[in-house]
Amino acid sequence: MSKKKKVTLFYNPRCSKCREAYDILNGQGCEIEIIEYLKDVPTEKELKDVIKKLGLKPQDLLRKKETLFAEKYKDKKLTDAQWIKVMSTNPILIERPVAIYGNKAIIGRPAERVVEILK
Repeated sequence: MSKKKKVTLFYNPRCSKCREAYDILNGQGCEIEIIEYLKDVPTEKELKDVIKKLGLKPQDLLRKKETLFAEKYKDKKLTDAQWIKVMSTNPILIERPVAIYGNKAIIGRPAERVVEILK
């Protein structure tokens, strides 16, 4: 019997894309660890680690359509460390869902993309 692949998912239960990503990973037979990032807010170190696994810049993980972003951060030019601090202080600004498997991570938009990290 093969071992289940353990995937960590940054998850918001109110988000349809998160629920879809969960269902897709579950359908792949993955063991899924859910992190409700709005309640269990990732530390700056955890965010830095996830961003590294994504292979992106911190601002690529921002929800730019979020009202808070538009009102407070839209025209700001911040350093990577400052953006990470902003997301850790305002987790609503973290794009979702994010699936993490081993040393890889992917933003599940569209949700079907989450299977790409299993390859």
